Amino acid sequence: MPLIIITREFDAPRDLVFRAYTEPELLTQWLGGCDARITIERYDVRDGGRWRYLSQDAEGRVYGFRGVFHGAPSPDAIVQTFEYEGSPGQVSLDTYTFEDLGGMTMVRSVSSFQSVENRDRIVEQSMELGVRNSARQLADVLAKLQTSAT
Repeated sequence: MPLIIITREFDAPRDLVFRAYTEPELLTQWLGGCDARITIERYDVRDGGRWRYLSQDAEGRVYGFRGVFHGAPSPDAIVQTFEYEGSPGQVSLDTYTFEDLGGMTMVRSVSSFQSVENRDRIVEQSMELGVRNSARQLADVLAKLQTSAT
């Protein structure tokens, strides 16, 4: 089956992690990891809402990504399509769930691809490094938000 499943625990309450996934001003602080600068053009977090952002790497190259939200995003789950504009037509369906672990949150993402070849192409394009860097950045953003709230 052409899936990628990723789980990660964060030392933050579920509502705060959900905010980091849905508020553009927070998303730009962690998405893409430390080497990317994210510019959000559109982020309409609702059923049928569209999103698009640009990621600029350290060498100045710009990459576009876009998708559509399906169902009403909530702290229970976000479902959206994901398409890298450099590979038009290769769309994944991504589901993010946020499990409350009593002050901690388990984020589980499931990306479903149209084919094994599409899945493997994404993996070959340094997806793992980007996911790891983004998770580290997200943990830092969540820690800062909690510190500023106390």
